[in-house]
Amino acid sequence: MGSIIKKLIIYTALFLLVLEGLVRIFHLHNEMPNRFADAKGVEKWVPNQSEYSITGNRKQNVGQYRINDFGFNSVHDNYEPKEDAFEIALVGDSFIEGFHEDYTNSLGQQIEKNLSNTKVLEFGYAGYDLADELHLIHAYKDLFEKIDHTFIYIRFTDDLDRDAYQESSRLSLDTPFSRIAKQIKLLVYLKDIGALDPVLQLPGRIKNFISGKKEISLSEEELRKQEKLKNELSLNNFKTLMAEYPIDKERNVFLLNKKLCSSEFLEFLTKNEYKTLNINEAWEVATKPTTLIYDQHWSEEGRSHIAELIIDYVKDKAVHENP
Repeated sequence: MGSIIKKLIIYTALFLLVLEGLVRIFHLHNEMPNRFADAKGVEKWVPNQSEYSITGNRKQNVGQYRINDFGFNSVHDNYEPKEDAFEIALVGDSFIEGFHEDYTNSLGQQIEKNLSNTKVLEFGYAGYDLADELHLIHAYKDLFEKIDHTFIYIRFTDDLDRDAYQESSRLSLDTPFSRIAKQIKLLVYLKDIGALDPVLQLPGRIKNFISGKKEISLSEEELRKQEKLKNELSLNNFKTLMAEYPIDKERNVFLLNKKLCSSEFLEFLTKNEYKTLNINEAWEVATKPTTLIYDQHWSEEGRSHIAELIIDYVKDKAVHENP
């Protein structure tokens, strides 16, 4: 009996080693850079990291990223705007960060390649919400004041859940244990494709079972009330953040999908003369899917139309300012 158990352990270990080798050989695992908070309390990526971001359970999307000296994914290291040059800033979460594409073909690079004498500085970081974005802009106020146009991406359904900035819990995820776990590529791959979800969710299910807590199914009327309350909270949070972190309404533009926004939020933006660009409107001429198959991040088609939207805005602005 003891020899059978011993053989089983050996064969299992060999099997796992073979799987680990296959995951590494075919690079099926995702490589995420390390995070940190800089001297100004701005959360970003540790500078000078370069790897490949893999998403989808069959390596459906591969993007090479390059974290620059400033802590963001970009071809540029020098984030020092010049008074006599023309610069654009893109600020946002993982949609702007662009790990779903090679950094050489990012949204910023698509804009830069189609606007002469223009440099696009990208400030994208997975998990940013509006509070993070405004904190970044005001922490580096001297830098952003020299930039000609700043486009701030807001996903209304996700980015207005709080009315004040505070350091996120994301940094606490970077522990000695997590750094060791990241070196086991089979484990990283299984987690990314959701194979470990039943195991990770088990403690919560056991806790709910012991406490007798059951999932509550809400009626359509209750769901509508919840949505209304969330929309009201999002608008109030936006107002509070704008009061705490006022922006130059001439140089800052909110990039958003108006299809996801409440009518009250859009009315407030219009009434208070905030400039906006509507992603959904740009996608109306798309001939291919504008988001990825397996999540809502922008596809190559979607990014190209957003780049055109921003390019047209900048050109139109230049015409009106220099008739």
